[in-house]
Amino acid sequence: MIFIAILIGCILGALIGMNAPMISYTYSSYLAIAVIAALDSVFGGITSVINKNFDLKIFVTGFFGNAILAILLTILGQRLNVDIYLAAIVVFVGRMFINLAIIRRYYVDKWSKKFEELKNKNAKAKEKVEAKADEK
Repeated sequence: MIFIAILIGCILGALIGMNAPMISYTYSSYLAIAVIAALDSVFGGITSVINKNFDLKIFVTGFFGNAILAILLTILGQRLNVDIYLAAIVVFVGRMFINLAIIRRYYVDKWSKKFEELKNKNAKAKEKVEAKADEK
């Protein structure tokens, strides 16, 4: 269910993005860091759904909190003339890779178990056919 909502959100975002006005260069760094922070929250939400400990309040507060903190770091960095936003990018992207690895392992294990069950089922069916052939 959550994956369908994410897919619909991505499609709507893409459609709106294609028809939205261009973001000026002045604000592009703010938007980029906010998008990375939001994606980190989305991957974290998917991971928590897989681990069966998803909490909507935690997800929403993390989503907006991460984005706001990342934007504030970008503003502070521009005021100090230091690229502080790079630290936020490193942290958020690192967490996205960790969450993606968890998601990938979950689905690889799930698919491997299904294939193993199918293989065992086919082997049992083959044994039954061979047993019936031996009886004749």
